[in-house]
Amino acid sequence: MKFFPVTLPSPEENLACDEALLEAVERGEGGEVLRVWNSLSYFVVVGYSNRVETEVNVPFCRSQGVPILRRCSGGGTVLQGPGCLNYSLILRIEDSATLAGITRTNEYIMDRIRDALMSLLGPDLRVQGHTDLTRNGLKFSGNAQKRKLKALLFHGSFLLGLDSGMVEQTLRMPSKEPRYRANRSHRDFIVNLEVSASQVEDALARAWGAHELLTEVPSETILRLVREKYSCSEWNWKF
Repeated sequence: MKFFPVTLPSPEENLACDEALLEAVERGEGGEVLRVWNSLSYFVVVGYSNRVETEVNVPFCRSQGVPILRRCSGGGTVLQGPGCLNYSLILRIEDSATLAGITRTNEYIMDRIRDALMSLLGPDLRVQGHTDLTRNGLKFSGNAQKRKLKALLFHGSFLLGLDSGMVEQTLRMPSKEPRYRANRSHRDFIVNLEVSASQVEDALARAWGAHELLTEVPSETILRLVREKYSCSEWNWKF
């Protein structure tokens, strides 16, 4: 597996990069990848099927110049920005029993990531909901996947210093929530981990055997996806 620790200049490019890497593996033009990245500016990302007006405090985001974008995978709406470390796994699913369906994939990947972080955070980590990672019942990681015929994208984020007040202001209470959330506010539901981004990155790289840097980046596909999709209101505001 290749390692790609690169943050691109814009939110649109970073979302497009994940999909471009997925397309490359689907076409048989690239190998499996672990990518890590972070954003120095705030932006909101809704899941593929989310309704923007339901999940996002649109007036506040507009007043503060916080972009609202849509990703290609499912899951809930999140705030990206300083203190949020993102990772993306692009995996082949052909002839893989562990990745044969959505549920089995969730279980396999989430268990592997949880186990990788236990040496950093201790044994009180749990997978809750479908793909949340929690510590003492508080969420520090949310995850989602996008499947194609031959490959999948599984990505998520780790809270390492994200401003919970900014989360409260940009996001509404989710229209769907896991039972363990118990209607808690964003501020009372999430927690930042007291570890560095480099420690989490190293743990993920070891867990997935991602030691060789990715050098062939699908730049043309990224630019095409930005132009035709991630910079278009027809995509970002389709629901």
